[in-house]
Amino acid sequence: MGFKVAITTPADLPGLPHYGEEDYRKIGAQLVKKLCRSEDDLISIAHDADAIITGGEPYSKRVIEKLTKCRIISNIGIGYDGIDVGAATEHGIFVTNVPDYCLEEMAEHTLALILACGRKLLRFDRAVREGKWDSRAPREIREKIRPPMFRLKGQTLGLIGLGRIPRTLVPKAKALGLRVIAYDPYVSKDAAAESGVEMVGFEQLLRESDFVSLHAALTKDNQHMMGLEQFKKMKRTAYLINTARGGLVDEQALNTALSEGIIAGAGLDVLDPEPPSRDNPLFKCDNVIITAHSANYSEESQAELLRQPEEEVFCVLRGEWPRCPVNPQVKERFTARWGKIH
Repeated sequence: MGFKVAITTPADLPGLPHYGEEDYRKIGAQLVKKLCRSEDDLISIAHDADAIITGGEPYSKRVIEKLTKCRIISNIGIGYDGIDVGAATEHGIFVTNVPDYCLEEMAEHTLALILACGRKLLRFDRAVREGKWDSRAPREIREKIRPPMFRLKGQTLGLIGLGRIPRTLVPKAKALGLRVIAYDPYVSKDAAAESGVEMVGFEQLLRESDFVSLHAALTKDNQHMMGLEQFKKMKRTAYLINTARGGLVDEQALNTALSEGIIAGAGLDVLDPEPPSRDNPLFKCDNVIITAHSANYSEESQAELLRQPEEEVFCVLRGEWPRCPVNPQVKERFTARWGKIH
């Protein structure tokens, strides 16, 4: 075999490899699978690999410097925090990801949380399971759960972050009659206008939105960007939706906001940390929905998640440019080290 491909992410990940060993043999490659938990593990298994498929393992500068034959590190998923992209570029190694992974699923899940919160579906469901119905418990239903509840059409959805996922959400939200505004300091007004979204300042978004939906990547600068001060600027009838990263929200402040009626409720697919402790106070709030970091999942998205990283490896080993490089600027160094590519 001419090439070695190392899969260093969990070897029992369902469906991985998506392609069989016969497909690897057709391109002259030997497939090696081993779960690596440390830098030393990675160096041991991948030091002589021509291509690597990773799911978040620590490909630090130290590890990358030991990769003597590697042409591509293909990441499973959108985020590639575990890879030192600068070091990879310096050594002529492509880094790729799956940028269009689960866009539809994330948008649909966000919309589902908006609808579930706005229509108070879980609170009604719990009441019914407790034997409460209009005729038997009118005060519980009519006075404690129903009001206030508003027609979705005409309400405002505020998006914090306007990347691929929220842009996929916009037409779905507008189809239901929602007005959509967004705050993203990295997106121009012209680019936002192409998506049919009005760009506003952060505080204006908090004031005007009936649903504040988080879609930002977590950085050291925006950690806990939603704290008690921000919740107090929201409408008392507004909901927080978070399908991005748990660290964007100060959970202690959110618990206060939910318990004291500062905001109406929340729909959360992510928490900080994950998994949460069993005594997380949010679990006691009847105006919060929590869905266990499942917004990315569908049968289709899982198939794409596993297939595309392998396709990137196949491209490079066949002598073609990868389709979704994180570091396209590496082409010159790649060519200098490995020769011309199609």
